[in-house]
Amino acid sequence: MVAELSLLRGKIDDVDKALLNLLAKRLSLIAKVGEVKSCYGVPIYNPDREEEMLTSRRREASALGVPPDLIEDILRRLMRESYASENNKGFKTLCPKLRPVVIIGGRGQMGRLFKKMLRLSGYQVRVLEKEDWPQATALLVDAGMVIISVPIYLTVSIIKQLPTLPKDCILVDLSSIKNAPLKAMLAEHKGPVLGLHPIFGPDISSMAKQVVVYCDGRLPEAYKWFLEQIKIWGARLHQSSAVEHDQNMSFIQAMRHFATFSYGMHLSKENINLEQLLALSSPIYRLELIIIGRLFAQNPQLCADIIMASRENIALIKRYHHHCSSVIALLEQGDKQKFISLFNQISHWFGDYTTDCLAKSRVLLHQANDNR
Repeated sequence: MVAELSLLRGKIDDVDKALLNLLAKRLSLIAKVGEVKSCYGVPIYNPDREEEMLTSRRREASALGVPPDLIEDILRRLMRESYASENNKGFKTLCPKLRPVVIIGGRGQMGRLFKKMLRLSGYQVRVLEKEDWPQATALLVDAGMVIISVPIYLTVSIIKQLPTLPKDCILVDLSSIKNAPLKAMLAEHKGPVLGLHPIFGPDISSMAKQVVVYCDGRLPEAYKWFLEQIKIWGARLHQSSAVEHDQNMSFIQAMRHFATFSYGMHLSKENINLEQLLALSSPIYRLELIIIGRLFAQNPQLCADIIMASRENIALIKRYHHHCSSVIALLEQGDKQKFISLFNQISHWFGDYTTDCLAKSRVLLHQANDNR
């Protein structure tokens, strides 16, 4: 048996080496594709091409007796690697006549990311920090675009302190709230105005597939090229009004940050042994603990800013607290039938989305279990 196993393992090693050679060849071809995309201004991420390729490979895998999910997992991992590789190459310059871009807060994490992407796209970029403010007028006098990338609580006050900008200068902010900054920019600057919200953290390896919300302010034709430039970087653009954006962010950011913070606080107050909790948890609960731990590895000021960004956020959290209290009252009554009835009502409200979530979460849980 030992000799037979050794022989089979040797053959597996040979196949693995052949796979490595094929992977190296594929990565080499990907690098050439990246060069062509850069030259012609083709976006890194092409959803139609990706979907078509995955569908074809799944069909071919099935014909060969290979699980389609396996080949899709492999290809998605390879694509993620290719996106990260292309993200460090140059991009076509869509507005070569643009005067210097000034990023206020360009040494912050998000500011550094946009500085990198803009420079890779051939633009001249300057950084204006707090200590540079006495020279703000000189730094901004010939700016073609000014990007505000500062903490949420400083955004509006920084906008109000801006010196007069050139009339054709594009004024942009990257805050995760949009209504107040957009109003402030429109009041302070008579030229093109654009509100952006990158829906991702600055620690991403690539902007491919990342969502950037944009809220039109004034003279959209003047910054249309910039939105196209962001698409070339691989991001997916989503248009929204500032009011609708902030309403949605109350649920997407404020509520989730509050709930995660509260559960983390509860665990700490109960003084739970995290090591034991992780060891006894199924993949889905390990993922939840990872998300909680991720929050507390980040900047507490940012978390506070997101939760306390508006009175609407606080009102929403109070309603959440009220709903939690009503469920606790139900539990204290011991009324299982009422609980089941409420559960079914909520399930009906989610509709077919529950089935979709079940399928997608299964893939995530398999990956989480592999990485244990």
